[in-house]
Amino acid sequence: MEFKMNVGEALVDAVMGYAVVFLGIALLVLVVVLTGRIMSAKKSTPAPAAAENKPAPVPLTRPEPEAPGTAGDLKLYDTPDRDAAMIMAIVANELKMPLNELRFISIREVHKK
Repeated sequence: MEFKMNVGEALVDAVMGYAVVFLGIALLVLVVVLTGRIMSAKKSTPAPAAAENKPAPVPLTRPEPEAPGTAGDLKLYDTPDRDAAMIMAIVANELKMPLNELRFISIREVHKK
């Protein structure tokens, strides 16, 4: 059995195929948008039990003034910026000092042999 199709029929079939795919994608986008709106609406309405157990508000106090100045230049040797920032934050936390009161000159990764 041989099936022959001329150019016009092939063009109509191609356009119909593209239309079906486009419609499917549009419906999928609609489902995702509606699901997102439903989920965000559920988040914004608090549960009644959670509202009753709400802690009393804490009075606001003025934060301590920040220390003036700059830490200066820092040289990094084989150390990524993210790791250097983490090291500086840990040191400041352990010393219980603001980061801008500390001066780091260089940070170098040490390899154990």
